[in-house]
Amino acid sequence: MEGDGRSRDELVRRSAELDGVQLEEYRGSGRPEATASRGSRLLVLTCWIGGGLSALAAGGMFLFWPWHYVPPGEENHYLYTLYTPLLGLFLGLAVLGVAAALILTVKRLLPQEVAVQQRHLENGSSEEDRSVFVATVDDARDNAGLNRRSVFSRAALASGGILGTTLGVVGLGAFVRDPWETGPHAEPKDTLWHTGWRPQVGEKVYLRLATEPTKVELVTPADLEPGASLVVFPFREAEADDPEKLAKVMEQSDNPATLYRLPEDTDVAEWPERAGMNYGDYYAFSRVCTHLGCPVGMYETALDRAMCPCHQSQFNLADYAKPIFGPATRPLPQLPIDVDSDGYFIALGDFTGPVGPAFWLLGKQP
Repeated sequence: MEGDGRSRDELVRRSAELDGVQLEEYRGSGRPEATASRGSRLLVLTCWIGGGLSALAAGGMFLFWPWHYVPPGEENHYLYTLYTPLLGLFLGLAVLGVAAALILTVKRLLPQEVAVQQRHLENGSSEEDRSVFVATVDDARDNAGLNRRSVFSRAALASGGILGTTLGVVGLGAFVRDPWETGPHAEPKDTLWHTGWRPQVGEKVYLRLATEPTKVELVTPADLEPGASLVVFPFREAEADDPEKLAKVMEQSDNPATLYRLPEDTDVAEWPERAGMNYGDYYAFSRVCTHLGCPVGMYETALDRAMCPCHQSQFNLADYAKPIFGPATRPLPQLPIDVDSDGYFIALGDFTGPVGPAFWLLGKQP
């Protein structure tokens, strides 16, 4: 019995009458005592638990599964290839499980009714309106088995909480890592400003061809004809006997550069701040597009343009790789180069600016 002396069923019926509703059919299919509902309740509970476990597995994979790139043929390469598919699979199963539990709760456990209601407008709610509303909500809750301490409520809260936490971890995970942590050739707190081309004290950084990771071929001016280009990476003599470091240099995403030899008599713009950064007709620029990071791998010699095939950004090499077409808005950073006494190209310093797409602190370069 409720507080005003009427049973809940009476209040539910009265609630419909007060709203001008005629109940053609009403049944609480989810009553705990209804034998026919046990299978539905078990199915809903299974969906809640399955969704929660899947969300937990996805969160665990995101945090602990080996995600760093492993080349084919090396140990753990197979585990690396499973990271993205399994993360997507468990996230999908988590969302599917929670969605299925919600749908089945509505379809099978909440009261089923067919009602006809006349539209009416009233100002405010009377005490009776409030009482019947509370009774209606309580009736629907009990029909669905969603009491405060029921296994359904606990399963729903646990699954929803785990899924929400997992989605938050995955969504914010990329922001958790400190982007300023020490890199392989960088001072603390500055890896976005510097790359593997940054020379250390008294150390030459050579231009190396993009060959096999453990094979080192240095570049000389004779290696390029006018209007030709080569992909190059940094090389230090201290790394010559360390296959792991040689391979790591070629994996670092901001290291690739392109060495261009412009056609003879190319009219190059004058930028006083770039004086001495080229060697005759030889210019080196980052190979990473400043739009979205695709490789700028095309060279149109007739127009002196480097082109990105992803979104058709074009850079004028005769004007220090200034963008002249497409979505890129920043020039390709230039790599200052020279030729040493042995005839090999060397880097005189790091790129003239951060490599790749822009980021929040781009305008605050130290």
